[in-house]
Amino acid sequence: MAELPARALITRAAADLLERLQGRHGALMFHQSGGCCDGSSPMCYPDGDFIIGDRDVLLAVFDVGLHVQSEGVPVWISGPQFEAWKHTQLVIDVVPGRGGGFSVEAPEGMRFLSRGRAFTEEENRLLDEQPPVTGADYEKGTRPPSAGTHIVAEAVDACPIPLGRGSKG
Repeated sequence: MAELPARALITRAAADLLERLQGRHGALMFHQSGGCCDGSSPMCYPDGDFIIGDRDVLLAVFDVGLHVQSEGVPVWISGPQFEAWKHTQLVIDVVPGRGGGFSVEAPEGMRFLSRGRAFTEEENRLLDEQPPVTGADYEKGTRPPSAGTHIVAEAVDACPIPLGRGSKG
């Protein structure tokens, strides 16, 4: 049987920053913003500072850093936004610059950034067989199956850049 693809990944550079932030702030969490003040960016908060709703969906639990006693860094998205993005693997990367002031990396001169890759038909079929964990499920103790490490060296490793017309590859 084929392996269930991770709904979210993190680049090595973003994982390194996340590890440093855990050392300063303790347990952390991500919530993929749906717009408003900070565009559509992954917002990083001290765990519990953002209230998860019953319909929010847990995309992954990153096993990075863990300087603190925690189960990892959960990555959440709102239920309605998940419906629009469920066919896309979210890749959290980091770039120089200043994102929104609500996310804990803002003072670092870096900002987390979402990149994405469309799942293949086979990956979508596998994911359809494994319903996502909602906030209500999580509250009852349900956790997603382990998908191994969620770290990729570079965003392009998860989201290859398509070759243009006439390009040879």
